[in-house]
Amino acid sequence: MNLKSLHEILRSVAEGARSIDDAADALKHLAFEDIHYAHIDHHRSLRKGFPEVIFGQGKTADQIAGIIERMHPQEDVILATRIDAEKARSVMARFPEANYHSDARMLIVQRREIPVLGKGIIVVVCAGTSDIPVAREACLTAQAMGNTVESVFDVGVSGIHRLLSHKDLLSRASVLVVVAGMEGALPSVVGGLVDRPVIAVPTSVGYGASLGGLTALFAMLNSCSSNIAVVNIDNGFGAGYMASVINRTPEA
Repeated sequence: MNLKSLHEILRSVAEGARSIDDAADALKHLAFEDIHYAHIDHHRSLRKGFPEVIFGQGKTADQIAGIIERMHPQEDVILATRIDAEKARSVMARFPEANYHSDARMLIVQRREIPVLGKGIIVVVCAGTSDIPVAREACLTAQAMGNTVESVFDVGVSGIHRLLSHKDLLSRASVLVVVAGMEGALPSVVGGLVDRPVIAVPTSVGYGASLGGLTALFAMLNSCSSNIAVVNIDNGFGAGYMASVINRTPEA
């Protein structure tokens, strides 16, 4: 339950439009709700400003739909990540308003228009076309959290002039998410061009010695650009979420 929903319940009671018993019923699962296979954290929107996100990998379509069903009356937007097309079709049969983004393997159920809450622009950059699925996961997450997002794809270091042609956009970003596989060099380059936080995302894209993304991860962790932080391999969601948190932080 988000702060807006809580205010609406309390206001309706104060105005006499809703009974105390009805309001109590609506608030009885304010902390969490046990549905046997999941303990849904309904309080997360109040505590953190965004609802619990469903990690779809390893869950059945019925489990995902069951969690959405309990969250749906209380949340304006619900995200399910790492969900394949077959599961998505099953869930969308129960929630026709849901949108599935196959490139990012993400399902989004949106009940209302999402207000822009971010202070500036989040720019998501990826090194190669093969990195786009992870970059798109970051883009969609940041957008769902109320940010203006721009993206620049396929501007890796093997043709650095492609990146430099977007330098004006990079310099206007409040936060940058930079996604790369192979040797993972792109975040270091971007970090050296801007004075903003850069969230580096290693991907599992690459030949044998890329070790499923470990080579890119180690390169990013050892970057000499000091404005870089690193998330886990292929974790576009985590990068988009962190970028959103940074972009919302009030000025000191």
